[in-house]
Amino acid sequence: MNVKTVEFRKFVSLVGRNTRCYFKDKFTFFMSLITPIILFVLFVTFLRNVYIDSFSSTFSENNIVVDDRIINGCAGAWLMSSILSVSAVTVAFCSNTIMIDDKISSALNDFRVSPVKGTTLSIAYFVSNFFVTFTVLMCVMLIGHIYLACVGWYIPVGDAFMIIVDVIAGILFGTLLAGVVESFVSTQGGLSAVSTLVSSMYGFICGAYMPISSFAKGLQNVLSLLPGTYTVGIIRNHYMGGYMDAIVDAMRNQSIDESVITEVVNGMRDSFDANLYCFGNSVPLGAMYGIIAGACALLLAGYIAVVIIKNKK
Repeated sequence: MNVKTVEFRKFVSLVGRNTRCYFKDKFTFFMSLITPIILFVLFVTFLRNVYIDSFSSTFSENNIVVDDRIINGCAGAWLMSSILSVSAVTVAFCSNTIMIDDKISSALNDFRVSPVKGTTLSIAYFVSNFFVTFTVLMCVMLIGHIYLACVGWYIPVGDAFMIIVDVIAGILFGTLLAGVVESFVSTQGGLSAVSTLVSSMYGFICGAYMPISSFAKGLQNVLSLLPGTYTVGIIRNHYMGGYMDAIVDAMRNQSIDESVITEVVNGMRDSFDANLYCFGNSVPLGAMYGIIAGACALLLAGYIAVVIIKNKK
């Protein structure tokens, strides 16, 4: 049998084994879901009216009437973009627990003395982590989309498809980042510390929990240099695009002047980070994808370097 075929079969077996080990522990799977679910529940029960009031005040100031379903859905879409973009990273760090557990139990040492290449082991951990994170986020997305369908769905099919593409890009970024960082973690305490730090800080520094536009100018410029900011940006653009179009249509039906429509919509997009700026310069959607792709390429190079160095030891 071809050597490459044999190695590929080993790789598939390892990916299956890592994935099964993760989902076999129901508590671990639940803990991966708990953070995005808590954020979602907090929004629905406590923060929903705050977001709705923010949107409504913009319209009342300009004597514009917009259907409640558009406003409710727009607030929910903003939240969903925040939850998914943050979870793409935080869940990736939590679901990488199999690699750490193998280090603790010395199972990784057993694998290394078996006829399996070190690179195959590392890639299997990465692919399994990507698949697990993707599965968790699809569950969260399903819950969120059911909610949006109830309060007001204005997301076109094209944007719905692009949201999945955006989430995959965010997961790739998060999985690579987790792979690089957690390659240096070898204890359960270290994993807990890293996961807690990422979970508590990441949402703030990427502008998911609070719009970057609400920060001081200097901090806005610093955050605009972080690639995580743009994973939020691409998801938010496709979640809110249909709602912005619905708002434009509502204003045109009221014969609102086009200059006012442009001012209101751009103001909302700026306030809620659908538009992102780097040192005062607008960052187009294509450039956001380019920044994410570049960050993933750098992280991939770093991950490969770490794997090579560790395999030489």
